[in-house]
Amino acid sequence: MSRIADRITSSARKNYGMYAKAARLENRNGLVHMELGQPAHDTPEHIKAATIAAITAGHVHYSELSGIGPLREALAHKLRTVNGIHATPADIVVTNGLTHGSFAAFFAVVNPNDEVILLDPMYPQHIGKIELAGGRVVTAPLDEARGFSIQADWIEAKVTARTKAIVLVNPSNPTGRVYRREELEGLASVAIRHDLMVIADEVYEYNVYGGKHISIASLPGMAERTISLYAFTKSHAMDGWRLGYATAAPDVLNAMLKITANDVTHVNTFAQYGALAAVTGDPAVLQHMVEDERFKRDFLVEALNRMPGVLCAPPEGTIYAFPNIRGTGLDSQTLADQLLGAARVVVESGAFYGAGGEGYLRICFGSQTLPGIEEAVRRLDCFFNGRIHRITSDKRPASL
Repeated sequence: MSRIADRITSSARKNYGMYAKAARLENRNGLVHMELGQPAHDTPEHIKAATIAAITAGHVHYSELSGIGPLREALAHKLRTVNGIHATPADIVVTNGLTHGSFAAFFAVVNPNDEVILLDPMYPQHIGKIELAGGRVVTAPLDEARGFSIQADWIEAKVTARTKAIVLVNPSNPTGRVYRREELEGLASVAIRHDLMVIADEVYEYNVYGGKHISIASLPGMAERTISLYAFTKSHAMDGWRLGYATAAPDVLNAMLKITANDVTHVNTFAQYGALAAVTGDPAVLQHMVEDERFKRDFLVEALNRMPGVLCAPPEGTIYAFPNIRGTGLDSQTLADQLLGAARVVVESGAFYGAGGEGYLRICFGSQTLPGIEEAVRRLDCFFNGRIHRITSDKRPASL
């Protein structure tokens, strides 16, 4: 008899892609990291100050399982006014980032052998959680020819008697698309017609440069069948704080709370006061960071479009560019490996995000300051214009 549970041996290992490959290099000095969605900004000072003040004030003990009351009050107001979701504080559970929220969501609603639809290209870190819950991942393609838009009939073609939920990442990681109302209405109609849940990952809701982010739970008939997940990770540069929140119908939220109460009891008490400061603070701080990301996006996209074999549409949201590299004649993983070895720039292969991502790279402009991006562009330009020829896994090319 194996000592390890079947749910472990039969589920996918969490994969860090090119980050893990770069970490294994003997010489990691001088790499420009643009593979992880890690914000380059520091957490704003008023958030840090509020957290320190909470510690000084003695907010260091156990608190409510679903999150401190003042934070849930502020989040409910934000959901009503920003997202169009009619939530009360009782409709919210605070989580250890969106990763924890999605884990609780899948465990709350997915039974063994249930099918969960992911839109391809997809965020692959949802796969392991679905499988750990006993579910099976099914992919539905996005329409590449129309900017990776949602085609409702393509999703519906993947629905079976075992389908339980559809996962929606909006804005989309990795494609950068901000889904239009008509796309969301099409997906919603499939969910309603087949009595499916929608698990909506909206971590990039503020990182929008074109179009308007719409929460699918705000559409008619969707509040009762949507688990909406949010976090402070990207918008407020709080990735290491591990703070997020979820809202859903009362029966679903209570099921999620059973998961979170058993695995973490509750989120760090004093850190929640930092989250409260983030929600209630001056929005100009947030807007400044988003505008900085917009500037870096524009700089990188313009530069990529000057490189032979590369075409890059400006992402409407997120902190990633998703350039088409088919013109280089290389597959995504080969090109990502060569950029690591020769140019010492770490980017992610589009194939990491599913079959629909083949022929693309994901490049995180949010992970670097502008000087860092300028250096990455210099190296990429050398590579794509043939001024770097030697591929090496552990030495810096002389031309760099």
